[in-house]
Amino acid sequence: MVSHSELRNLFCSADAVCFDVDSTVIQEEGIDELAKFCGVEDAVSEMTRQAMGGAVPFKAALTQRLALIQPSREQVQRLLAEHPPHLTPGIRELVSRLQERNVQVFLISGGFRSIVEHVASKLNIPSTNVFANRLKFYFNGEYAGFDETQPTAESGGKGKVIKFLKEKFHFKKIIMVGDGATDMEACPPADAFIGFGGNVIRQQVKDNAEWYITDFVELLGALEE
Repeated sequence: MVSHSELRNLFCSADAVCFDVDSTVIQEEGIDELAKFCGVEDAVSEMTRQAMGGAVPFKAALTQRLALIQPSREQVQRLLAEHPPHLTPGIRELVSRLQERNVQVFLISGGFRSIVEHVASKLNIPSTNVFANRLKFYFNGEYAGFDETQPTAESGGKGKVIKFLKEKFHFKKIIMVGDGATDMEACPPADAFIGFGGNVIRQQVKDNAEWYITDFVELLGALEE
């Protein structure tokens, strides 16, 4: 069991901090917003709830939800133009502060790269630091599935990304921050996990995270000490 002060020290001395995106960096669940935009909100949000609670294997839930939504390339582009995701209060300042300290910031998401890259651009995070799922489209723009080879397409994928980052960049300390079961499962190989409940509270995460926060001010404060 790691003490709270040890966790704070780990966070403040990390080489890299990895953030989940949906309901963490942004206030929405990207796939639910896409479902709402495509008119199949209710069925998909229930599947999301089960997936985030860990009740359904992630890849199976993603496949089922996308089969219902069938998003076209044009619909994804219109969603970003007409209903862009809202950044969670404090995340812009936190990412900026981490970058000032030469800490690498990564976005690791079970959501879609087209949406996550849009978010990354708002936070001055390079697209090379984005790990997310890729939607596939036919030449006419209709939905053609998703890239199942991406590590984020299945349960345990975020841990695989963190393991890859450690091997590639030789990071000594990586922190994972997120709201869901898939984020908590990434520790280890992450050296610490910080549960986030500022947008939605997942009881499993709240009960089991050794450090649980409801806004990013606490992390900013830790960096300023």
